[in-house]
Amino acid sequence: MSKYHLLINGNARKFNAMAQSLVEDIRACRLCADRFEATKTAHTPRPVAWFQPSARILIAGQAPGAKVHASGKPFDDPSGDRLRDWMKVSADTFYDLTRIAVVPMAFCFPGYDAKGADLPPPRICAETWHERVMQSLPDIRLTLLVGGYAHRWHMGCKTSVTDTVSQWRDHAPDLFPLPHPSWRNTGWLKKHPWFKADLLPALRLRVHEVLND
Repeated sequence: MSKYHLLINGNARKFNAMAQSLVEDIRACRLCADRFEATKTAHTPRPVAWFQPSARILIAGQAPGAKVHASGKPFDDPSGDRLRDWMKVSADTFYDLTRIAVVPMAFCFPGYDAKGADLPPPRICAETWHERVMQSLPDIRLTLLVGGYAHRWHMGCKTSVTDTVSQWRDHAPDLFPLPHPSWRNTGWLKKHPWFKADLLPALRLRVHEVLND
């Protein structure tokens, strides 16, 4: 093996070790312990950090739900089933850490409000971790922004989810703003048939290209 390849492999191992250390730091984070204890669910933090430096697709979501909090796997719920259908990938491919990274706006389940709705992701999570996480993902070729919180953080946009997603062609093929795949948005999908007819075929094609290049 040449000195060049030894250098490349050595740098890759060092980079992977740094990324793994970052994952462990995130999983040990307890910044929001008091905040979560005061919610209706009164739960303890369980950060779900799911990324490796080799990933080529980034899914930037909102925050884990209660089912993901229990399982420790991102999108391990009906929303994930719908998202995987949008992408046309299997669960095995979706959960292949070497290919797909899932980095939500908050790594922990934020709990429910008094009405039983999901609380918003605490900004302190993104402010604390996101810059370092993005720096650890040098090979991202396709980014999926899932929901308004991700749209605002990554794109800096102030438009509604509908307006942002309807302008998807301005950002494709390397970035796709999406609505949240929650089943609560079934009515939205029926009201906007262009999402299924126009956006999803383009998204699926790009996902296939990136995963198979």
